[in-house]
Amino acid sequence: MSGAAELARMIAEAQRVVFFTGAGISTESGIPDFRSPGGVWSKMKPIFFQEFVGSREKRREAWTRVFNKTAGWTGASPNVGHQVVAHLVRAGKASSVITQNVDNLHQDAGTPAERVIELHGNATYATCLECAQRYEIDDLRSRWEADEDIDCMLCGGLIKTATISFGQPMPEREMARATEEAALSDLFVVLGSSLVVYPAAGLPLIAKHAGARLVIVNREPTEQDGLADLVLRAGIGAVLAEVAGS
Repeated sequence: MSGAAELARMIAEAQRVVFFTGAGISTESGIPDFRSPGGVWSKMKPIFFQEFVGSREKRREAWTRVFNKTAGWTGASPNVGHQVVAHLVRAGKASSVITQNVDNLHQDAGTPAERVIELHGNATYATCLECAQRYEIDDLRSRWEADEDIDCMLCGGLIKTATISFGQPMPEREMARATEEAALSDLFVVLGSSLVVYPAAGLPLIAKHAGARLVIVNREPTEQDGLADLVLRAGIGAVLAEVAGS
């Protein structure tokens, strides 16, 4: 039995599957990852949250990256991996998708937004840091082009893309939901995460300790491979396409 066929069998037997996705599922759509050679942070330094809040110059630089699409986090299309995950969620086999990605591709593939738990936020829209009012990116462009401060029309607070920057607290509600989902799962499937960034990387451990089976699909080894019930070092799209056809 191939690894993908074994994964298909495990999914069929499970009652509550949770998917945990990292950069590896979206690199297959052309979205760059962060840390590898040639990744986003090898080309430009991250702007820390405290820098964004404290410096108009840094805010201007951050918005310039957004409107010039320098990081390349948005604008791609979902691939077969996203589509198979969305199908399994809509079919009721998977209860949720926990993602470290900010590209909105799970939602674009058809996963209901309420089933996607975004640990690092979303780069496709912006929010006020004070009142949480949502703003669409395109609606802010004219203010950036006019070199205006981009602040909230309701309360005057700073507007920032809805991503979690370095130095910004992890979202408490999303982390609580993710922890609960991990503990309730009976099959926890990691797709394309190196499992080095905590606290997110602790979620597979929570699932495993609660009795779930753990599957890791990632091209490179991870520190949690030894705990997994199944490890597949292969492309996510190819594996999930075979799962869908099983």
